[in-house]
Amino acid sequence: MSSVAEKLDLLREIIASKGSMLVSFSGGVDSSLLAAISRDVLGERAVAVILNSPLMPRRELEHARSVARGLGIECIVADHDILDLESVVENSPARCYHCKKSSARVLRSIASSLGIGCVADGVNTTDYNDHRPGIKASDEEGICHPFVEACISKSDIREMARSLGLDFWNRPSSACLASRIPYGTRITPNTLKRVELAEGVLKDIGLSQVRVRAHGDIARIEVLQPEIHRVLMHRETIVNALRKLGFIYITLDLEGFRSGSMNEGLQI
Repeated sequence: MSSVAEKLDLLREIIASKGSMLVSFSGGVDSSLLAAISRDVLGERAVAVILNSPLMPRRELEHARSVARGLGIECIVADHDILDLESVVENSPARCYHCKKSSARVLRSIASSLGIGCVADGVNTTDYNDHRPGIKASDEEGICHPFVEACISKSDIREMARSLGLDFWNRPSSACLASRIPYGTRITPNTLKRVELAEGVLKDIGLSQVRVRAHGDIARIEVLQPEIHRVLMHRETIVNALRKLGFIYITLDLEGFRSGSMNEGLQI
C-alpha cells in the first residue's frame, strides 16, 4: 500500500503527463486540491472552470472564486442553466448522469477553445462507494480522474491538503442543491432557492455540516450528530425562518448528516 506522500508524488507525475489541464472546479476540498497541484505542476497551462448553475448555492460560488484567487489559478465562471434539460428537471435516479453529461460537454468546449487537451475532475476512489451515475457520464465524455489514476481516496485528499498547508483541508463536504430533493419530485427554481435559503439559516447559527432535504412541505434537517443539540438550542429561530420560506413541517433527522441520504432507498 502506497503512503499518502507516494500517492502525492504519483499524482504530480500524472498531472504533468497531461501537459495542460482544465479543472472542473467547485471550491470543495477535492477540486481545490486538484487545482492547487495542477497550478504548481503546470503553471499557466492549468485553468479552473466553475459552472454556474441554479444547482450551485451562491455561497459556494463566492467561496470557489475566493479559493481560486488564493491558489493563483486562472478561474473562469461559465453560466450553465442545467434546468433547461428535462432529463434533469424530472429528477430520476439517473439525474446526475444527465447533468454530468451536459456539464462535461460544456467543459470540453471551453477546453477546446483554450487549446487545453485534458478536462479533469475531483472524483476519487471513495466516490465509487455510493450511487454516482455521473461518473459514468464523465467517463463517456472523456473526463480525466487524476485522483482515481493515483488510487487516492477522500481521506488521502484531506491529508494531502493538510500536509501542504492548505486551509481548506477540513472544509465540510458539499453537494449540488438537487441532492436535497427526493427522486421523482420535479426540480424547480423555487424549491432550489428555498433549500438554499433554509441551509443558510442553519449555517448562520454556526452549524458546520448542513443539509435541508425538501420533502414537499416537510424540511428534513440533517446535521452532524454532535451538533444536533445546537439545532434544538435555536429551535424557535429555525422554525420561524423555515416557515417563512414555505415549509409547513420542520423535522430533525436523528440519524444525523450522511452524504447521499436520498440514495438510501434505491436498489443499486
